[in-house]
Amino acid sequence: MSMVLCLTALSDDSIEKVLAAPVLIWSVIAPDETDFIDIPVRQGFFSRLFGKKPPKSEPVPKLEFGDGELMDTDLDKAWHGIHFLLTGSDWEGDPPLNFLVAGGTEVGDIDVGYGPVRVFRALEVADINNALSKVTEDYLRTRFEPDIMTKKGIYPEIWDKDSEDDDTFSYLLGYFDELKSFICDAVSKNLGIVVSMQ
Repeated sequence: MSMVLCLTALSDDSIEKVLAAPVLIWSVIAPDETDFIDIPVRQGFFSRLFGKKPPKSEPVPKLEFGDGELMDTDLDKAWHGIHFLLTGSDWEGDPPLNFLVAGGTEVGDIDVGYGPVRVFRALEVADINNALSKVTEDYLRTRFEPDIMTKKGIYPEIWDKDSEDDDTFSYLLGYFDELKSFICDAVSKNLGIVVSMQ
């Protein structure tokens, strides 16, 4: 099963609502599949002790999305390789360029595929955009080290392939360009982002 990193644009207002009620994240990452999701209602200790039936769960409140919200993209399986090129690290690195695998604010403990999602507010995304705007193709090319990437287990572990058969750098570069464009669009609309691994 593949691990695909997905990015979705979301306003700071919507981010605050999702952080207050984490189950709302399904309205963001799977907006067409939320009819079955309920917010559980907690039952008090004495109600449970005396066998009182729990109240029915409440339907998920609806989020109202504005211009540009829910705009999304995915980095296919290139996300970990891009993270390595940006940070020189497998799972660490300095902010804001480590944002694909670290940082932001986790949304509750709802597992959406490979753990909870993380959100970055609009100001954080502006910082990410500023850092990404300085990253050139030539810089990324100097950071592309297939032997080290293979040793570090950078997903999806395809880096030892012959470049004549499989140009893995071009694969990463194509998705990096898509990432830069997506982040730039989010900033132009003053939006934050949701990062999820699905």
